[in-house]
Amino acid sequence: MTKSVGPGIWSVEDLTTAVAEGTIETVMVAFPDLYGRLMGKRFEARFFLDSVVKAGTHGCNYLLTVDMEMEPIPGYASANWEKGYGDFHLVPDLSSLRPATWLDRTALVLCDLEDSGSHERVVEAPRSILRNQLERTAARDLTVLTASELEYYIYRESYRDLARQGFTGLEPAGWYIEDYHLLQGTRVEDLNAPARRHLGMSGIPVESTKGEWGLGQHEINVQYSECLEMADRQTLIKQCFKDLAGSLGVSVTFMAKVSAAGAGSSCHLHLSLWNGENNLFDGDGALGSVRCSDTFRWFLGGWMEHVEELMVWYAPTVNSYKRFQSLSWAPTRIAWSPDNRTAGFRIVGEGKSLRIECRIPGADCNPYLAYAAALASGLDGIERKIEPPDAFQGNVYSSQNTKRVPSTLRDATERFEKSVFARETFGDDVVEHYAHFFRTEQALYDRSVTDWERIRYFERI
Repeated sequence: MTKSVGPGIWSVEDLTTAVAEGTIETVMVAFPDLYGRLMGKRFEARFFLDSVVKAGTHGCNYLLTVDMEMEPIPGYASANWEKGYGDFHLVPDLSSLRPATWLDRTALVLCDLEDSGSHERVVEAPRSILRNQLERTAARDLTVLTASELEYYIYRESYRDLARQGFTGLEPAGWYIEDYHLLQGTRVEDLNAPARRHLGMSGIPVESTKGEWGLGQHEINVQYSECLEMADRQTLIKQCFKDLAGSLGVSVTFMAKVSAAGAGSSCHLHLSLWNGENNLFDGDGALGSVRCSDTFRWFLGGWMEHVEELMVWYAPTVNSYKRFQSLSWAPTRIAWSPDNRTAGFRIVGEGKSLRIECRIPGADCNPYLAYAAALASGLDGIERKIEPPDAFQGNVYSSQNTKRVPSTLRDATERFEKSVFARETFGDDVVEHYAHFFRTEQALYDRSVTDWERIRYFERI
């Protein structure tokens, strides 16, 4: 008799056992696109074991050039009509293999993208971009430990019903602000409880969920991990919640700002650098009241210095910039402070737990790109010994002399496209690809007619 396979990350042998037992019949082979959505195929599990484990599979390379509606957008150099939209190679990262227990008898593996001819890494792929920065840290014998705090809104209508009604008249799952409120939180345990359970069984150990500051808004925290694994976890958290919501006839959104009246949804990034058992942010020096190392100071200085030119990877949509409002819990200025939630960079922990929390990204960020931006910026800080400004004391929203985060996607895209640092770090091909992606997103918005315009002008103009 074979031994039943338990929860968590699986080996190929674990999957083979589960397939033999009949507990797994389908394997999803997936990769994140530019938005962070999972694209891929569902394979019959035995075929996956016989073929895909070693050979991988293929997908159309237009998948890194489409907009949200899956329309192929002209103007990309890597894939276009003139080149015939060929394939790229999906290479399973078997270290990401796990059961997707929220789906029936299904496992999942994430993939890296390679050119089908040269088998070189597809440089524009989000996972490739993060891998390149992690290779830089590995060359220094460094490990990056990270954690994401992800916020989301729950609504009582299904996605299909909301689509039929034009995503208007949404009924929040909660009807009063429920930040840390356990009574109101009980009313959404039909979604949050199975999400916590299934994520844990699928190799994503959850610490907690809690009510947040918006009506029907919640936050999920998972245990910290190495950086690529955390980016994978954040992507799978979204997939799990959306799949579960669909099965329950409700909906969940990770938009940065779902309504003008409500709080925005963030994705706070926690990061520290390690060598073996040593947190390299810990040290005998000091930065203001923070006991820390030079590595910490310079990493923080670099991260802060490059926020404006890499803002598109923290705030990737037109909607992202609606979140940055004064007194909204979202940061509006590039400042740091110990344990201060009005600052874009909040310093938390001490000793071995010392880490930097960046509060700038929204829940709509692509985590691979956000972490890549953070790492590239921090490593530049270490290499150039960039000193951060003095700690901000008090309410950062009231500051008049601190740099503000870019206020529109158009502004952020222009800064990214002109950034010498971005081009030297990520390459011209990557910068041009993403600048075109963000310009396309802006252009599609610019020609759309919004509910705000109809409400304001329909009768009275």
